[in-house]
Amino acid sequence: MACRLPIPTRHTVGTYAGRRDEVFGAWKTAITELARCPNVVAKIGGIQMVVNGYGWHERKKPPTSDELVAANRDWYLYAIDHFGPARSMFESNFPVDRLSCSYTVLWNQFKRLTKDFSAAERTAMFHDTAMRVYRLPRH
Repeated sequence: MACRLPIPTRHTVGTYAGRRDEVFGAWKTAITELARCPNVVAKIGGIQMVVNGYGWHERKKPPTSDELVAANRDWYLYAIDHFGPARSMFESNFPVDRLSCSYTVLWNQFKRLTKDFSAAERTAMFHDTAMRVYRLPRH
């Protein structure tokens, strides 16, 4: 039965402060394996959390969306490349992410990250995948 149900990942990344390279290698292996399960869907986000070690919360000025893209691109694009846009959906971890960046900057990061994707792929990641997985009503 579990193979028939859509299963969203919790976040595409987790705690790795001080161990980024080590964790990225193990994480890529896990993402590759998870992506082989056609019913698993990637929630793209959650990397801005303080526990991830970027130190955004310690700065006088919060990061820009361009800074977030530069820091997170490899993680997010690896997941999207393996799950595909139809099985990827952007998500926020607010209010927890508020310690690191604004809600607007967070979502602008995702827009900038996907600027080279097609309109259909972007629609899937920003809307359609979540609508399908969570069975949200269309009005």
